[in-house]
Amino acid sequence: MINYLSNKGKSFRPNAVRKLRRRAVFKNGDCNILQSRISKRRLRYLQDIFTTLVDSQWRWTLTIFAIGFLGSWLIFALIWWLIAFTHGDLEQDHLPSQQEDSNWTPCVLNIHGFTSCFLFSIETQHTIGYGVRTTTEECPEAIFIMCLQSIAGMIIQAFMVGIVFAKMTRPKLRTQTLQFSRNAVICQRDGQLCLIFRVGDMRKSHIIGASIRAQLIRNKKTKEGEILSNFQTELLVNADGCDGNLFFIWPMTIVHKIDEESPFYRLSASDLLQEKFEIVVILEGTIESTGQTTQARSSFLASEVLWGHRFEPVVSYNKDRQGYEVNYSKFDNTVAVDTPLCSGEELAEFYRVKDLPDAETALIMQNPQEFQLRAPPKPIPKTGVFGPRTTPEVNTDETRPFPTDYL
Repeated sequence: MINYLSNKGKSFRPNAVRKLRRRAVFKNGDCNILQSRISKRRLRYLQDIFTTLVDSQWRWTLTIFAIGFLGSWLIFALIWWLIAFTHGDLEQDHLPSQQEDSNWTPCVLNIHGFTSCFLFSIETQHTIGYGVRTTTEECPEAIFIMCLQSIAGMIIQAFMVGIVFAKMTRPKLRTQTLQFSRNAVICQRDGQLCLIFRVGDMRKSHIIGASIRAQLIRNKKTKEGEILSNFQTELLVNADGCDGNLFFIWPMTIVHKIDEESPFYRLSASDLLQEKFEIVVILEGTIESTGQTTQARSSFLASEVLWGHRFEPVVSYNKDRQGYEVNYSKFDNTVAVDTPLCSGEELAEFYRVKDLPDAETALIMQNPQEFQLRAPPKPIPKTGVFGPRTTPEVNTDETRPFPTDYL
């Protein structure tokens, strides 16, 4: 039985090296995407300046924050200086020290020069109100500019505060406490090969309505010979016998059954060393404390899938603390288990033959050397399981001895 399940006709090469694939999604969830040659890129980004500033790095946001306020202060300071200059408030006989003797009423009290105009601009825009410099009823244009600057200051301040608040409360920051296992594993569950990975949440505030998806990214060749690069295939996943919706109170193992509908159905352990693919996992849900929707992402390359391993348990009941304790030091730990090295298709065929009626089993026992189990017809493959690959031609009439060591 062991020989039968050890991937007939294929063997592990001692010096075999996995083919690495360039990752599309990093382990921390960031996408490895570089965009280039976008027409009118700057104009498109400026049309949605709020999102652009929220997505930008903090140093650029704070720089624009400072430039916005400083620029508005200087512009309105210049306007106040022009009003004072055209009204004659900056003449030597009309300065604040001479206004009482000359009986002069300026547009703005206590204006000596551009520095005083700059200070008055800051006080007006932010409604500081020191009480030293104030507008008078002498100049209607000064009253209009004061109203205009007050409105502009409120708009700029609301815009900047909104950007800072949006950056600090981004749901993406919540994903830093959502953890995916370093590796995925392939082992048997209930007699069926399964691809398994683990996901956990390190916060006490839970993710409400959490759902998880998995997608396989690999090259695909169509019947017409077209090569579809980075073709995405949805993988059916579930957790503890449920669908993709999680009751996410402790770390959970997410299972993809390698059955007839799985793209891994014809993948064996030796094929895994040769294939290049990436499994992207996406966890979505609502943050319990803020009500915002968040999405956490990670990925597994073929080199990060361990065949014949199983995750160690991390949840146990602590009698002293009267509660379930999660040991995150074992979150990525796996143990080696006995697992057939053949593909899911060959394993299903073996179990089908094993469950034959007793009459046919007796016939096999009478003359096991002459009994030949015909392999399922296979076309001559020109490509690998997950992309082009040079392989020898497969004889569709190949027969193999039926395993009798389990009888």
